[in-house]
Amino acid sequence: MRVKPYSADADALLGARTWWLDKPELRDVEMMQAKHHSGDVVARLMGVAGRDAAEALKGTVVQIARSHFPALSDEEFYWVDLIGLVVENLQGESLGVVSDLMDNGAHPILRVAVPVAPAAEDVKAATEILIPYVDQFVKSVSLTEKKIVVDWGLDY
Repeated sequence: MRVKPYSADADALLGARTWWLDKPELRDVEMMQAKHHSGDVVARLMGVAGRDAAEALKGTVVQIARSHFPALSDEEFYWVDLIGLVVENLQGESLGVVSDLMDNGAHPILRVAVPVAPAAEDVKAATEILIPYVDQFVKSVSLTEKKIVVDWGLDY
């Protein structure tokens, strides 16, 4: 099967012998062989024999144990660690909570879920803010405080 890693460094996938797949339900699978191929990882998994079986797993999320993640330097974070952090701007205004990240090729983008006020039922309020994860906008990340401070206005 072909796997699109969330990281430019897919060595964690190559080193993990057990993968967890979420389709059709969360289950562990033994990874028999894996290698880099054109920016993706191509792998053979126990119990996944043939093209049809691999295609049936399209859209599956692959998870591995945290112990297989490479060590990070200071000011580096795994995406999974940023999900759920509160995002506030330099003025101390809460923008929402990181719901996900996505990669646009140039840099990651924070997907910030904006709480919808009950009084705004008939107003089309933004339910998501997209903030480029670059130094210009992301000023600090604190995993201990569970907070990201950004240079981003409420009206952007």
